[in-house]
Amino acid sequence: MKLEKIDHICIAVKDVVKAEEQFAKAFDLKAVDHYIDENEKINVARFMIGEVAFEVMESTSPDGEVAKFIEKNGEGVFLISLKVPNVENSMEELDKKGFPLIDKKTRRWRDSNFAFLHPKGFAGVLIELID
Repeated sequence: MKLEKIDHICIAVKDVVKAEEQFAKAFDLKAVDHYIDENEKINVARFMIGEVAFEVMESTSPDGEVAKFIEKNGEGVFLISLKVPNVENSMEELDKKGFPLIDKKTRRWRDSNFAFLHPKGFAGVLIELID
């Protein structure tokens, strides 16, 4: 499998506005995008650090995955997203190698496909593949 780069890193936070202000002030960053993804139940502020996006995200619902993560672990690194040429092919390859997948089919965001890999197979880290 060819990994092209780290696409983005997501930090789960309780208050996205406060977190955005903290990271912006500390590192002289300006958010390049804000969005709400209703399907994923997240509100996001996105920064760019070189070619890698850095996102702070809060849950828009108490039953969202980010809310569950914060309840269990507190705020912190939620996931690392890896850019691949083709998510479906990468998922098939990882499945054949015996790695646990969360998604059996790709999801869609804007003009990209993505899927999640189970943290059990990756040292407790939620991995996202995106193309």
